[in-house]
Amino acid sequence: MGTDESRRRAEAFGLAAEGWAVLLLRAKGWRILERRLKTPLGEIDIVARRGRTVAFIEVKARPDLAAGMLALQPRQQQRLQRAAALFLARQPRYAEGHDLRFDLVVIRPWRWPVHIADAWQVDRVWHPRRDRAN
Repeated sequence: MGTDESRRRAEAFGLAAEGWAVLLLRAKGWRILERRLKTPLGEIDIVARRGRTVAFIEVKARPDLAAGMLALQPRQQQRLQRAAALFLARQPRYAEGHDLRFDLVVIRPWRWPVHIADAWQVDRVWHPRRDRAN
């Protein structure tokens, strides 16, 4: 199997995992704002809102929960944080009056997906209105 073929299979598997994550989130009452949001600073798998909470959600398809959590390295977290800041700059209505967090959904074979709220903490997400004066 060539590199292009394995890349296509990985892409298809990733899309399917994100689809399962979306179903789980919708069942839990989340409204999906964006899927596969590509920015110059990074990609966010899912941006969702429920009530006053906006979550930037990374989806990992792994054999078990521990592997899914380990797959989210600090460097990737930083890319997601920068992409989230750009999203908020472009969509300031979600920055004001909303709680912001970073979640993880782990998709495991033949098991229910696991949604981990506040999978990692950041000191602060750049806020377009608050930081404009600084």
